[in-house]
Amino acid sequence: MSTTSYNVPDLASGQCHETSLLIKRSRFLTHIARAESMDEARTFVEAMRQRHSDATHNCWAFVAGPPGSTARIGASDDGEPHGTAGRPMLTVLLHADVGELCCVVTRWFGGIKLGTGGLVRAYQDCVAQCLETLPVCPKVAFVQLMCEIAYADNDRVRRLLPQHGARVVEDSYTSSITMTIELPEPNKEAFCAALTDLTNGTAEILAL
Repeated sequence: MSTTSYNVPDLASGQCHETSLLIKRSRFLTHIARAESMDEARTFVEAMRQRHSDATHNCWAFVAGPPGSTARIGASDDGEPHGTAGRPMLTVLLHADVGELCCVVTRWFGGIKLGTGGLVRAYQDCVAQCLETLPVCPKVAFVQLMCEIAYADNDRVRRLLPQHGARVVEDSYTSSITMTIELPEPNKEAFCAALTDLTNGTAEILAL
């Protein structure tokens, strides 16, 4: 079963993208990391909270799924007036056309109150600024195929797999060999053609 392709942060595990703003003497530091799950998002938030424990607020929001999806989301004002930080940050993330995002905006209060409207704009601007320079890359969708091949073709088929970024997820041996193969969706057509050619059309291919 394949999933829809979409852009995600081009960041390795443990990496994050950082920008900063100074608004009426308050310093805002924004970090965005990739989060493929809610647990990863919460882990990143906690790491930022510990790193910047001297800050006045560590507000956060995440969309740990496809762009715009509300299935795995979260947000927190972290002591700012209700609705002035986490929710505005989340709104920007949901409209970012990038998935699997976790954002933490750290604020050091500079002595001048921004008011509720000012806070909303400040936190939205922080997220938007960080997104503007965030490196992204396509998340490659994977598809699974079930293939039935003859024993005589086993070695040649297995040598074919790496050429198409494919791997065997499961296999079984009866009168023939049945393989469940996972590979990048863009490679599916070329792989099926190569498999058919390699086995002289004897391989049976079924999409899961």
